[in-house]
Amino acid sequence: MISHIHHGASESFWISSALIFAFLVYLRGWLRLRCHEHDNVEGWRATSFILGLLFIWIAMASPLAALDHNILTAHMLQHLLLMTLAPPLILLGMPRKPLAHGLPQRFLQAIRSSLRSEPVLQFASVVAHPAFCWFAAASTLVVWHIPSVFMLGLQSQMWHEAEQASFLVAGLLFWSPVIRPAAGPSKWPEASMLLYLFLATLPCDILSGFLVFCDRVVYPVFLSSPRSYGLSALEDQQCAGALMWTCVTIVYLIAGALFTARLLSPQRSPQRSEDLAIPPFDSPRIALRHTDPQEMYPQKMAPHRTDPHRMEAV
Repeated sequence: MISHIHHGASESFWISSALIFAFLVYLRGWLRLRCHEHDNVEGWRATSFILGLLFIWIAMASPLAALDHNILTAHMLQHLLLMTLAPPLILLGMPRKPLAHGLPQRFLQAIRSSLRSEPVLQFASVVAHPAFCWFAAASTLVVWHIPSVFMLGLQSQMWHEAEQASFLVAGLLFWSPVIRPAAGPSKWPEASMLLYLFLATLPCDILSGFLVFCDRVVYPVFLSSPRSYGLSALEDQQCAGALMWTCVTIVYLIAGALFTARLLSPQRSPQRSEDLAIPPFDSPRIALRHTDPQEMYPQKMAPHRTDPHRMEAV
């Protein structure tokens, strides 16, 4: 127990330092972008990014992190913060622009040169595919809740850190096709994201339903935990499953409702003149409107020229 507390305090210090550094870099870049009228990041996006960092700190460096070895509900809350709540908030903050303007230029040039290689581009295209993102999130959720694998995270500090990092990375991958923080257009229609979110609820519903309705304790390690929270091991397991079921359903339902509202809303008028489409010539009146007057009446529109020989004769 002493070794676990020592490593937990050290881990909390480094995680807090990394999150504070990310916050300062983002704030520096966001303040620089405020000077640009057409390239700035809205204030609500900065608030969303900071809230996402706060959720990561609560899950990995706050006193909640010390309870995951004693109560399954706290352990499940960690997973929800790292995978379901923090990633969409961070991606909504459009971190690419502020972080790019907040980091030193030499460091950015070194990163860009390494990211332009052909193997990295091919790997990025595979990772950005929605099918890969969905599979990464679903497999991470299922594998880490297998009892034998679950015990690795409780018995080893290294595996515990790998578990938390995998949940955060899987959450960022899962939400990236939904939120699309990059400026480029999506290759997939928005209607497909509704199916994407619906299919993502299936592994969560199966796992949470199993934890809620199972009549035995799935993770026996919590049988020996101190029952200082008024819950038995089975009640703790049911509470953790209900928490996961409710939180995931609400978050995915909100995301699906936003996509449905966007699909049903009228199309916005384009802001750039090159995006305006010229209507086809359905009638002579419309054709007359879009025809050059000089081509229709060349004699009337041509400038009148005076013959110099006629003026001399006069």
